[in-house]
Amino acid sequence: MAVAKTLDTKIARILSDPSCKDFIIADAKDADMAAGLSAPGKSPEHHAQEGRFRSLAEYRELIRQNVRQGLIDIMLMSASTNEVLTIQERLFENSAITPAARANDTTDIHLAMGGVYPGQPSRPFRTAVIDHIMCGKVDCKPDERRLGADLGLYSLTFNNNLELDLRTIEAYREFRIEAERKGFRHFMEVFDPNAPQAPIPDLGRFINDMIARTLAGVAGKGRPIFLKIAYHGPTAMEQLASYDRTLVPGILGGSSGTTFDAFHQLWEARKYGARAALYGRMINNSEHQLSFIQHLRWLADGQLDDPAEAVKSYHAALGKLGIKPYRALQDDLASSKRATAYSGTGVAVGVDGAKDTPKTADKKANAIGPNGQPDFSKMTAAEKIAWNKAKRDRIYG
Repeated sequence: MAVAKTLDTKIARILSDPSCKDFIIADAKDADMAAGLSAPGKSPEHHAQEGRFRSLAEYRELIRQNVRQGLIDIMLMSASTNEVLTIQERLFENSAITPAARANDTTDIHLAMGGVYPGQPSRPFRTAVIDHIMCGKVDCKPDERRLGADLGLYSLTFNNNLELDLRTIEAYREFRIEAERKGFRHFMEVFDPNAPQAPIPDLGRFINDMIARTLAGVAGKGRPIFLKIAYHGPTAMEQLASYDRTLVPGILGGSSGTTFDAFHQLWEARKYGARAALYGRMINNSEHQLSFIQHLRWLADGQLDDPAEAVKSYHAALGKLGIKPYRALQDDLASSKRATAYSGTGVAVGVDGAKDTPKTADKKANAIGPNGQPDFSKMTAAEKIAWNKAKRDRIYG
């Protein structure tokens, strides 16, 4: 007998009873479709001067461990990792966790070392093939589609430019049609603009409006089962959550920051209407992923209702395991400015990753556009490269 997936159970309950307390947690281990060699994160033997990262095999072993723990609802992977773990190893066959794969990789997440692609307006692109995700080959037979994942993440990045954003929407339409014909479900991610072409006075409202407008013309079979967006605060989340009860809003984690950043963001977003959280770098860069996930689950289910107490509990858990935390407790209880997108943009952060001071803010004023976004049109080629190098350092250390 097939094991019921918690994702399916929770989505059904949320749609039938909006007052229910169900909350979906996903571990996003799809970073190899964005960052390449650094995607698995720093190795325990990492030294700053060496730049040593985990191998892909080590990354996949962490996925196995987190799935076996059983506390998340979704494991998001690249199509290639999905083939190994879902199709070949049958990791999810007797698990309540749903496997999923990143179905597209827009150009703003092409994060090659030294590359400048994230500084240019996003273009839609798909490396992954739906059939590869579902059965591991180009043309699946009907009975083979159950072998792999039947759920994918599709991301869109709007930059407030008619021609660019039209191409983004058209590519999404093509994907939806193919997905519906093949019985492939998806959830929709909307990144913050990576290189906005015109000022956006209220970014949260802009993202909400683009979601509502894009999905207004999509009938039930083609709609995403839930959403993944940057958390823009209580007002924006409440607006989206109350607009259409058939939309299930979820947040993305963004760059790591402190443990308090991760715990407080989930706690607050849940309070104002979010029903899902997809944490990639926050989980992957934690000292002990299983303990970190356990505390996310306690916060999501209301067993812990104070982010600061959750940080203290997490540090206590690390102590029992003999693991030295990256930061002293008091430092880990502080909040930091973080990027909200793979590309390292989305909030105002200093080039060195520190909070802006008046001096650094004045110095960078000419290179910062609306909403704290970097204005690449005012940067030299060398400055763009420096920005992207610093961005990678902020994200991956």
